[in-house]
Amino acid sequence: MYYLLLLLFYIYCLPLTQNHVIIIRVGVYKKQKQILRIWKEKFMEKHHHERSTFSGKLGFVLSAAGASVGLGNIWRFPYLAAKYGGGIFLLIYIILALTFGYSMIVAETALGRMTKKSPVGAFGTFGKSKWLSLGGWINAIIPVLIVPYYSVIGGWVIKYLVEYVKGGSQTLAEDGYFSAFIADGFSTETCFLFFTLLTLVIIYAGVQNGVERVSKLMMPILVFLSVVIVIYSVTRPGALEGVKYFLIPNIKNFSWMTVVAAMGQMFYSLSIAMGILVTFGSYMKKDVSIEGSTQNVEIFDTAIAMMAGLMIIPAVFAFSGGDPDTLQAGPALMFITIPKVFASMGFGTLVGILFFILVLCAALTSSIALTESAVSTFQDELKWGRKKATVFVGIIMVVLGSLSSLGYGPLACVKIIGMQFLDFFDFLTNSVMMPIAAIATCLLISRVVGTKKIEEEVLQEGGTFRRKRIFNFMIQYLCPIFAAIILFSSVANAFGWISM
Repeated sequence: MYYLLLLLFYIYCLPLTQNHVIIIRVGVYKKQKQILRIWKEKFMEKHHHERSTFSGKLGFVLSAAGASVGLGNIWRFPYLAAKYGGGIFLLIYIILALTFGYSMIVAETALGRMTKKSPVGAFGTFGKSKWLSLGGWINAIIPVLIVPYYSVIGGWVIKYLVEYVKGGSQTLAEDGYFSAFIADGFSTETCFLFFTLLTLVIIYAGVQNGVERVSKLMMPILVFLSVVIVIYSVTRPGALEGVKYFLIPNIKNFSWMTVVAAMGQMFYSLSIAMGILVTFGSYMKKDVSIEGSTQNVEIFDTAIAMMAGLMIIPAVFAFSGGDPDTLQAGPALMFITIPKVFASMGFGTLVGILFFILVLCAALTSSIALTESAVSTFQDELKWGRKKATVFVGIIMVVLGSLSSLGYGPLACVKIIGMQFLDFFDFLTNSVMMPIAAIATCLLISRVVGTKKIEEEVLQEGGTFRRKRIFNFMIQYLCPIFAAIILFSSVANAFGWISM
């Protein structure tokens, strides 16, 4: 303002000779260019750093919890718990979530809020070395590869929900129904595209109006439905034995593989090393407590996982006469075993509707989080607007997702290292890329950024850091080792070197 007033004064108020006018006008012109340059820099800086934010703590917690609570909680957690000792698996999982999981969530969230960037930019902020760049890109690429095949499974959930609404509970329980459905390319592709479109519409609406608003709506619904189904499940005749198996630790059921399986489940369940928490952290305001938010996400995720166990394990126990092996159907549990269980129950159709609404909410919140992380990366790195980035991610989802959708039907003859497209993408991201991304994050925090800077970020605006010693020890020493164990065991299991 001072320079603008000075400019006007020079031009209009000073009675000068012609020569003086020329000299002063040259000076004024230079000063004017300087003013414009400074203004442009300030404007561009403001525009560049302008970033969407969550409205507050609740928005972050529900969005992060929505990212964590997904299909892995609903079907993966129960069958792993059943396979690896029930109560002892649950106990180890909780211990790991409070140490390993807590440390990784704090590290990724603080990194995002500190830099106000998605994974690539966050890693790049602290240096231009090749390993830093690679670590950032691995974190960024993971959600781009996961969300297409995840949306395919989301489409399967929609199909089952529609069939239950139509009253087809007995049809869904028939042997061979699921295999016939996924072999039907047209049906699977239609359901997949519908789920994808639903995700993209929410993402296009923005962080607060889309991601946060949907999470605030769906997470309470998910909790309510979980409670209803749990009550129904544990009150079935013969279900009590399943409750005891799941909740009461038995040291006789402990093995080293129990620890490895619990570690892997916790790793994936909390959305660690997917770029999601870094992205969501970049949307977090400075006055929101990172530690408090992390604790809430821990509690929410663990509670839903436990309720998923109480939904499925007691019901299957009652259905199978107490045989834990019935629960070890793996991915088929939700689409083959559970419909059979519901068909044998009173009110099976109603329970099936409620259950698949719950699963759809879980799948959609996780899909939204994955897609948001991918969109944010393209916005930051390519300086694209949200519309363009959303459309581009949508194209990737349709192309890669169609491969997974058709991989059990028209493209069943095409395999990569003996795997269908969906299984391959799942192996590549979950078994290889995510552990590597976690190791890269740990090294970035412990060797480059420094735990002191993370502590300063966590303590912003009067925040607390009660588990600081646990965080420092875990992130520097144990977390990289745990991630390496997950990497080795997952790859070894995939190639048949060990059996998990």
